[in-house]
Amino acid sequence: MNDKPAAAAKAAPHFDPAAHGWEEIVNHTAFGDLVGPVWRSEQDGKPRYGFTVAPKHLNRAGNLHGGMLMTLADQAMAMTARQATGGKRHATIELNIQFVDGVKLGEFVVAQPEVARATRSVVFMQAKMFVGDRLVVTTSGIWKILEA
Repeated sequence: MNDKPAAAAKAAPHFDPAAHGWEEIVNHTAFGDLVGPVWRSEQDGKPRYGFTVAPKHLNRAGNLHGGMLMTLADQAMAMTARQATGGKRHATIELNIQFVDGVKLGEFVVAQPEVARATRSVVFMQAKMFVGDRLVVTTSGIWKILEA
């Protein structure tokens, strides 16, 4: 039995984030190194985060593993919440995700997070993720502010 994903040989055309003005996020964590690189850009003053699907991100069916989409959702919304609260530390207390469409090897996934509402103790976030114009994920979550 061959455990290699069947779709691994059918990569999407390569997108070079750096050539399109994206900046690589330097994570300095083992987990960040494992799943990354993750890139950041701004469009109309709003942050965007993205990554290129690599073989390490695929499930057995040769599609992007949903856990990687959850990872991007968590990171993108947390970084946006932190920026919106002046750099205060947060912890994810809820993360909801709806998988709308599959993602293939080589595609560049872009998360567009935004603050839905912020209080003194929590930040409510939402995001949509796209491959080009194709919606692949909708997500929302709540982040607990750990610093007063």
